[in-house]
Amino acid sequence: MGRVHLFEFEDQKWFPDFLRNYITDFLQFLSNKTKLYKPIVPIIKKGLAQSKTNHIVDLGSGGGGGLIWLNDELKKDIPNLKITLTDFYPNIPAFEFTKRKADNFEYIEEPVDARNVPLELKGLRTQFLSLHHFRPDDAKRILQNAIDAGSAIAVFEAQERSIPSILAMFISPISVLFTTPFIRPFKLGRIVFTYLIPLLPLFVLWDGLVSVLRTYSVKEMKGLVEPLEGTETYIWEIEKIKSGGGVILYLLGTKK
Repeated sequence: MGRVHLFEFEDQKWFPDFLRNYITDFLQFLSNKTKLYKPIVPIIKKGLAQSKTNHIVDLGSGGGGGLIWLNDELKKDIPNLKITLTDFYPNIPAFEFTKRKADNFEYIEEPVDARNVPLELKGLRTQFLSLHHFRPDDAKRILQNAIDAGSAIAVFEAQERSIPSILAMFISPISVLFTTPFIRPFKLGRIVFTYLIPLLPLFVLWDGLVSVLRTYSVKEMKGLVEPLEGTETYIWEIEKIKSGGGVILYLLGTKK
């Protein structure tokens, strides 16, 4: 099926910040508990080694994604690892919660646009479950900005445009119902909008289905990098790997 760029609630400027934060908190919790990114640990290590850095600059961090668990794994071989969380809509309570989990986390309070990252943020740029939020022209701007800054970049999507991925998203409201009491930091509003006024399960379902339809395929990601200025100065690794019962599509770009 072709890529369809429908709207996601959490992308909308009018969408309440507290509801957006509840959604990203859920994704963060699920990613860490399921060790979603276990298969991509070697890819992150490769990106850090090839770019000769111990610093990850995470773009579109949301609630921190699966970085708490991933950080523990990476520090086994990279004890001086540093991770900076950023987002265009920063979830500060979640960032503070993540920072309390490990002292090598930092975060930027101001909005950071993945299409125009401040030059002082140097390191391996990462994006987890966020490239699909951008239309092709903006996705190219993200990659071009990394090239222009001489930064390595690693992009990961934990779904693809397929029937199994679509079917998996229909389970997400059930996951919200079962996991909400355990998500931290605890928020009474999260309970209210999950059980009493069940908007969160519906928002998660819709945004999850749209994410699947928006996700770039391996072929499409290769098409994004081909016309970039200076693309020939980078080594691009764009593949798909298995993760539990699903897949992770990834792009790794490092300077030659």
